[in-house]
Amino acid sequence: MNIDGHGVKDSGLKNLNPQCSISEADDFDLSKLLDKPRLNIERKRSFDERSLSELSIGLARGLDSYEPAYSPGCSVLDTPNSWSRNSFEPHPIVAEAWDALRRSIVLYRGQPVGTIAAVDHASEEVLNYDQVFVRDFVPSALAFLMNGEPEIVKNFLLKTLQLQGSEKRIDRFKLGEGVMPASFKVRHDPVRKTDTVIADFGESAIGRVAPVDSGFWWIILLRAYTKSTGDMTLAETPECQKGMRLILTLCLSEGFDTFPTLLCADGCSMVDRRMGIYGYPIEIQALFFMALRSALGMLKQDDAEGKECIERIVKRLHALSYHMRSYFWLDFQQLNDIYRYKTEEYSHTAVNKFNVIPDSIPDWVFDFMPTRGGYFVGNVSPAMMDFRWFALGNCVAILSSLATPEQASAVMDLIEARWEELVGDMPLKITYPALENHEWRIVTGCDPKNTRWSYHNGGSWPVLLWLLVAACIKTGRPQIARRAIDLAESRLLKDSWPEYYDGKLGRFIGKQARKYQTWSIAGYLVAKMLLEDPSHLGMISLEEDKQMQPVLKRSSSWTC
Repeated sequence: MNIDGHGVKDSGLKNLNPQCSISEADDFDLSKLLDKPRLNIERKRSFDERSLSELSIGLARGLDSYEPAYSPGCSVLDTPNSWSRNSFEPHPIVAEAWDALRRSIVLYRGQPVGTIAAVDHASEEVLNYDQVFVRDFVPSALAFLMNGEPEIVKNFLLKTLQLQGSEKRIDRFKLGEGVMPASFKVRHDPVRKTDTVIADFGESAIGRVAPVDSGFWWIILLRAYTKSTGDMTLAETPECQKGMRLILTLCLSEGFDTFPTLLCADGCSMVDRRMGIYGYPIEIQALFFMALRSALGMLKQDDAEGKECIERIVKRLHALSYHMRSYFWLDFQQLNDIYRYKTEEYSHTAVNKFNVIPDSIPDWVFDFMPTRGGYFVGNVSPAMMDFRWFALGNCVAILSSLATPEQASAVMDLIEARWEELVGDMPLKITYPALENHEWRIVTGCDPKNTRWSYHNGGSWPVLLWLLVAACIKTGRPQIARRAIDLAESRLLKDSWPEYYDGKLGRFIGKQARKYQTWSIAGYLVAKMLLEDPSHLGMISLEEDKQMQPVLKRSSSWTC
């Protein structure tokens, strides 16, 4: 069965032909880095490694004894390793999900290097859904790691690291050295029998926006690989050390900003179209925080560059955690305080430090905010506060411990109290509420794809299920995770794994949603494996750093 002439076959991994592309001059061989001698360096464990050591017991396994689950003679429908390690009976759609995930695997010179965005046989237009996206591959990578298949993740990390070093230009402007690609495509020439890779750093994207989140996801995934396999040698290679430093140098450079948050353009993350998130979006700030903490546990201090980078990270983490916990957090008491704010305060003692105008508070917030509960708002900048809920940013804030334990519990309280609005019939709303009418025309520029309750404008995205479940497990709310998974299982396979759902409750398959969307499939598998074996949480969760003092509690909603 072929997809748009690319020849992805359903049978097994060995029969798959490449699906994506990089440049003709690409003579890079993954084995050059894979075969490097192991480094024997004594390192002090980072704060997250110490606190998560118990969760990681049993997960570490070396690559030397690794046997891929898709080796010759092993059917893609065989029971995944994760299910055989426990007594739980897998849901009937689990095998179907693994089968679909394996069909999305991309090979480069015979080695798996990622998964394409969607394997939609019915779609006439491929667009860029046949590429390997960095952010899209993360749930796929976690699924493979949890199933004891780290090879594809290691290859992906090395391949994208190599792409980071290529020249990046949009028109006549050269991008920063540390920018990671949004995606790459492997092109197979059957005549010459060569594979080449073409990377997209934003020059082909809608709006020509570089992906700010790609570098953060790369660092987070490198840590997940390290925690899962127990193999520190990959992160300790000079190439990976340099890659992390280059990514963080882009973000830690000094400029005109008076805030520790990261200034971004619209469309630079999962919300990759004009949706009014320019400024300091919560998704980027939470990923930034998590990447900083992840890198802090992997960077070496045996040279001046590493030591200087670590010092800058520590300073930024303290400033960033205080800023986010103080100014992005919203609960009932804080909403009441903002409602009573005075404006035009010229003083170091100003309470309304961002000069937020109380009349700018949208009416829906007063009904949406429960007495117990809270969340990190979408954006905070001078005279502007975006009160919308963004799921990814809030879930990552919990997993990274950007949220204090009290704030994390309050976010879960909000989700329970506003289940119909945020979850409905399909987890999970990417943002709430939707922009409508005049506001939609002004903010989105009349975007026909982001109409109300569709796509990024209030659409429901199954991929977010894994983030919700991970946050539930971390906060001790497994019942919420089970409820969300049950909802997803009732629809996903029957609906052919759509990219997103439309409507206030997420009842309808998205009007332009691709079927067999890979991260919808992988997100479900990761959610299932996390719930069945919570020790997997150690890959993607960081415990609270006691040195970063939280702000004082401000309301009863923080005391659970």
